[in-house]
Amino acid sequence: MKKLLPYPLLAVSLTLVWLVLNQSVALAHWLLGIWIGTAAALAYAALRPPGTPVRRLRVALMLGFVVLVDIVRSNLAVGRIVIHPHSPGRRPGFLDIPLALRSPAGLATLACIVTATPGTTWAGYDSSRRVLTLHILDLGDEDEWIEVIKQRYERRLLEIFP
Repeated sequence: MKKLLPYPLLAVSLTLVWLVLNQSVALAHWLLGIWIGTAAALAYAALRPPGTPVRRLRVALMLGFVVLVDIVRSNLAVGRIVIHPHSPGRRPGFLDIPLALRSPAGLATLACIVTATPGTTWAGYDSSRRVLTLHILDLGDEDEWIEVIKQRYERRLLEIFP
């Protein structure tokens, strides 16, 4: 069954959601719901990337804690910027950061971390030069930002993803 329909629970769930949304249990809705659920499950199987082994669970948990702390700190910093928008010395800007990280899963995780942290946005990644471009709401010292990304995140991600 798994080979014929890789995600049967997804297909069944989507079929049931279809029936609920249409508020009907007519045969036509059943057939259309089954078709939509099956097509979505097959599409999900085709789009799903191959699994990436995660090494060093302790480092991954530590990274999660570091990210959580950084998100709270960034929320407070962005809150201060919003409350006092004309504070001197604040300047937004773009920053290029050279990365040693090559793993697609590691880069995706770094993108999620950067995006989840208020005040920073993943603006681009040049895979040929392996350079990450970030937009930072309060850039300040560029070397400090580079050190934060490389030491707090990239170093741990290199340990986690082979």
